Amino acid sequence: MRLRSLLVTVTAVLAGSLLFAVPASASSPSFSSPSFSSPSLWRLTDLAAQRVRIADQVAAAKYGTPSPIDDPAREQQIYDSVAARAPQLGLDPADAVRFFHAQIEANKVVQRGLYARWDAHPAEAPTTRPGLGQIRPVIDGLNTSLLTELAATIPVRAARSCPAHQLVSAAFADVVHHFDALHAHALGEATSATCTAG
Repeated sequence: MRLRSLLVTVTAVLAGSLLFAVPASASSPSFSSPSFSSPSLWRLTDLAAQRVRIADQVAAAKYGTPSPIDDPAREQQIYDSVAARAPQLGLDPADAVRFFHAQIEANKVVQRGLYARWDAHPAEAPTTRPGLGQIRPVIDGLNTSLLTELAATIPVRAARSCPAHQLVSAAFADVVHHFDALHAHALGEATSATCTAG
């Protein structure tokens, strides 16, 4: 997408000065909102990016095993939990489920992309397999934070300017997280349901 590519380029230049303040040892970066991005949407976008990053571990855990990428039972558990908790936070359950459906589909984008890469280049396949039992609590924690932030951003997500703010926030997240094309595409999927305007 030409507009997104342009935003990534511009954001990379603008982000340069901010990145000097980031500790080199940060393994899973999470930064305060850049001045040129929406303060409300940055935290939500960064959390979505962190969820995209952890898809690498999910793929490594499943690759070469009978565990399928699609896990309807696990997905339904997430949707049911989100729908039950949404009203307590002032969220419409259907909108919350729609947002989390995008997160789950983004995770699958990464898994399928990595599977294809590893099938084509076996030497790049992971040599260790993390346990899903260790990964899922991390995902659950991210889901809780995402749901909370989804509630905190209701006004900006309903604004007509939301799509533009989301594009900039996602472009900045691509740079901050050093995403390649696969993960940038997945983040685009994850943030596709952020805005509710229109």
